Amino acid sequence: MNRKEFLQLTTAGAGGLFLAGNAWAEEKKENQTVLTDTLTFVLINARLEEGFVYNDVGQVKATKTGLYDLHIQSGKIAKITPAQKEMYAIPVFDAGGKLLLPGLRDMHIHIDKTFYGEPWQAEPLRGKTVKDMIDLERRILPELLVNATEKAEKAIDLMNSKGTYFARCQTNIEPTSGLKSLEKLQQALTQKKDTIQTEIVAFPQHGILYSDAAGLLREAAQMGVDYIGGLDPTTVDGEMEKSLDVMFQIALDYDKGVDIHLHEGRATGLPAIEYMIAKVRENPVLSGKTFISHGFALAQLDAKETEAICRQLAEVGIGVISTVPIGKLNMPIPSLYKHQVALMTGTDSIIDHWSPFGSCDMLEKAKLTAELYGWRDEFTLSRALRIATKDQILPLNEEGKQTWPLVGDEASFVLVEASCSAEAVARTPQRSAVFNSGKLVYQI
Repeated sequence: MNRKEFLQLTTAGAGGLFLAGNAWAEEKKENQTVLTDTLTFVLINARLEEGFVYNDVGQVKATKTGLYDLHIQSGKIAKITPAQKEMYAIPVFDAGGKLLLPGLRDMHIHIDKTFYGEPWQAEPLRGKTVKDMIDLERRILPELLVNATEKAEKAIDLMNSKGTYFARCQTNIEPTSGLKSLEKLQQALTQKKDTIQTEIVAFPQHGILYSDAAGLLREAAQMGVDYIGGLDPTTVDGEMEKSLDVMFQIALDYDKGVDIHLHEGRATGLPAIEYMIAKVRENPVLSGKTFISHGFALAQLDAKETEAICRQLAEVGIGVISTVPIGKLNMPIPSLYKHQVALMTGTDSIIDHWSPFGSCDMLEKAKLTAELYGWRDEFTLSRALRIATKDQILPLNEEGKQTWPLVGDEASFVLVEASCSAEAVARTPQRSAVFNSGKLVYQI
């Protein structure tokens, strides 16, 4: 057996760019097929952040990086060593000096009712209120459901290409589609279980009370969902306390979390938030499992009210999932961070009857956050990344100490053509490769 035959045999089990030793550079053009079931390998020549570089007045002016080899076993990081020229006896994936970032998480997205995968169409004529949109949905949902599974799978492929390895998927639970939206979404997630990790929110898009969806939510709770949702308990359901009580009770009865869409302004939204805080205090089992999506009322509070509500949200363990809206609403993201409220973001939709602008790009969301709040220097740009990562993890902490990656961490990460996190946020470079628990799920 000659050398070329030996390399081809070795890479057949490793998958394409996973090569034995450091033969990658020499054989790259001949080995492009990559398998996703290689869980023991070495990611070589990956650029990791090591610390901050400060100017003479103590300000961060740059980020120091170095090249490392990460040894991956069974979806975890088993060892991290400085990059070396030695031959490895197991497969390798050459990062080529690209920057390694934590995998990205889309924590609010609707892929169960999307136009993605269909010919282009802009947003259809829509109503001015959520109830107007409910009427529109009732007319178009039957058609959207026809190819819902296939379109959801394509949406997952798009998310992978943007560096996303985890998604919290909202799915309609209402009388028009019944449980079909959930069933078709679950089919897609089963097909894509190796490429993306997911959670499901049973979302009563047409209102729990307004569409009499409580019974359907209870059925959905027994079908593998993770969260029970709600929708605008005053402006849609008309009875704030009753609507929230039903939502919380279903979650408690079936040991689920809560994730409510709250679009209401200050007048009705703030009382709803305060009521939710009281409910979680009464039921501490829901602490850390309760989330307010959108929460636009938070953008309409004065400074004193903002500080008070952020403290209370942190005390009881209610998180906020903001889509970082552009326009009149300026969400108090700095205050939420200040009080250590669990804060996440999501792309909401790709293209549907609500908006044609979604890109599924969580790095873009981090950039948008930085632009909105004026985070333009090396340090604050690097901090912006945390809105899109698990538990707000960053490669470097506030003092510049490396906190990611560490031995034992899940091997879910993304390679980008950037010198540091700050540049990655500011320029949103193309994702070169994406790994989910050690599995290669995307590669350019």
